[in-house]
Amino acid sequence: MFKKIAIYGAGAIGGWLGAGLAAQGAELSVVARGATLEALSQYGLRLRGQGADGVELETTCAVRASEDPSALGVQDLVIVSVKAPGMADVASRIAPLLGPETVVLTAMNGVPWWFLQGFGGEAQGQTLQSVDPGAVIERAIAPSHVVGCVVHASCSVDAPGVIRHHFGKGLIIGEPAGGESPRVRALAELLKQGGFDCTVSPQIQRDIWFKLWGNMTINPISAFTGATADRIMDDELVRSFVSAVMLEAREIGGKIGIHITQEPEDRHVVTRKLGAFTPSMLQDVRAGKAVEIDALVSAVRELGQITKVPTPFTDALLGLARLHARVHGLYPG
Repeated sequence: MFKKIAIYGAGAIGGWLGAGLAAQGAELSVVARGATLEALSQYGLRLRGQGADGVELETTCAVRASEDPSALGVQDLVIVSVKAPGMADVASRIAPLLGPETVVLTAMNGVPWWFLQGFGGEAQGQTLQSVDPGAVIERAIAPSHVVGCVVHASCSVDAPGVIRHHFGKGLIIGEPAGGESPRVRALAELLKQGGFDCTVSPQIQRDIWFKLWGNMTINPISAFTGATADRIMDDELVRSFVSAVMLEAREIGGKIGIHITQEPEDRHVVTRKLGAFTPSMLQDVRAGKAVEIDALVSAVRELGQITKVPTPFTDALLGLARLHARVHGLYPG
């Protein structure tokens, strides 16, 4: 069912997914530019990691790489793994990859543009302007193509076309409208064969929201303070602010049918156990890349407006993160 597979966004997660699927014999294509395109064309896609015995391993798989999606043609599966600020560009160029039955698997952080398609109670069917102004992405990638994905893994880019897998192999996939379709079952089986720990969610928005509930605060706070996650958790006043934002998000989730029974402190314990890690948004700031504020924070604020839940703490977080990013040229001003 999924013989021709394209990766749109061959960064850490996209490259990791592509390498696993290519190892199972999939015909893998990659949309890439610049140094990544050059590296993939010359050397293939390389994946590094440690084996069970701690020995460094590197595998290489041949890929068909091009900057022009039309050179790759219609695919059975397109895995979109770009940062949210890059989605408008993807939407403007993805059409040649899509046929009537093409599945688009979105492996991205935060609230996606299709979040309220087939879900959300009274909010169902609305377009979130914070992540898809004017419904540009939705028009380019119809909801019927989309299967959502939540990634629980740590990967990084050693060099263009060279991906390092650190830990975790968890993938949760699901239909935006819920249920377990034949295509989702087939996709889950394909991913399992590729070495991933894949489960099918009866409602993928719940899994997206629960992951967001933890990283919508740590990411932006790290970005504008420069602090690693442990320092954020260890500061009593900052941790209290994080909890206040999480309580607002929990109430919003309840309004759209996502009920979180945990308390913020329960999640803090989990985060603190991860140690002094550098959140992805702080990594982007250090690299001078656009930050994913809208998918992580603006969308939550917009959902608060839709559900009539006051969000003063989320507003403060958004304002500080947005101002910092604008000052550094990493967010539209």
